[in-house]
Amino acid sequence: MTFERFRYLMLDCHFSILGSAPLVDLLAGSAAGAAAILPTYPMDLARTLLAYQVVDTKTSLKNGSDSIISQPRYTSTRNVLASVYREAGVRGLYRGLGPTLMGILPYAGLRFCVYEELKRHVSEEQHKSIVMSLSCGAMAALIGQTITNPLDVTKRQMQVENMQDGNTRHKNTWKGISTIVSKQGWRQLFAGLSVNYLKIVPSTAIGFTTYDLMKVWLHIPPRQKKKSASAA
Repeated sequence: MTFERFRYLMLDCHFSILGSAPLVDLLAGSAAGAAAILPTYPMDLARTLLAYQVVDTKTSLKNGSDSIISQPRYTSTRNVLASVYREAGVRGLYRGLGPTLMGILPYAGLRFCVYEELKRHVSEEQHKSIVMSLSCGAMAALIGQTITNPLDVTKRQMQVENMQDGNTRHKNTWKGISTIVSKQGWRQLFAGLSVNYLKIVPSTAIGFTTYDLMKVWLHIPPRQKKKSASAA
């Protein structure tokens, strides 16, 4: 929704100086990515903390002896959000937002830009093809994820660093990247890339395809036709 709205504003309202696609698609996609991530980021933080947590705690057995067992620090999403808020306030709920935005802006922008650009090189008759939409969406996700994976790795490490030793090692995004490279090697910036391919590529391809198919089934005219109708 936000991509279409930003695109319309840039083309038809106050930003005509930007020209037409693909620059507009890149900027509108970046803006749409930021608009989508801001209200949902605390949930992403909670997911990461729940996934990576495991701390050693001492519990007392019935016979009075002590035993060290591994128990989770957080019990639910609500518990995560409440705990983080008590420890660091609203700012804590957005820990790692910097690299997230730095990653989502080029990723979302490239994803929309590549997808729309690939579609422009396909005949209009093929726009309704599911295979075409899946192929364009997969290529868009592949390019976007490869370029932005280092920022995703940095974001995850910034989110969980307080769980590891209580000290904030990554003061900002660039400091985080340089620390990872110096201590873990540059290959670490691409850790999990193959897993992300398996998750993100099909997810994005299916998302774009479903979106285009729904526009067809709901009889929403193509952008060029809508613009011609408005002019008329």
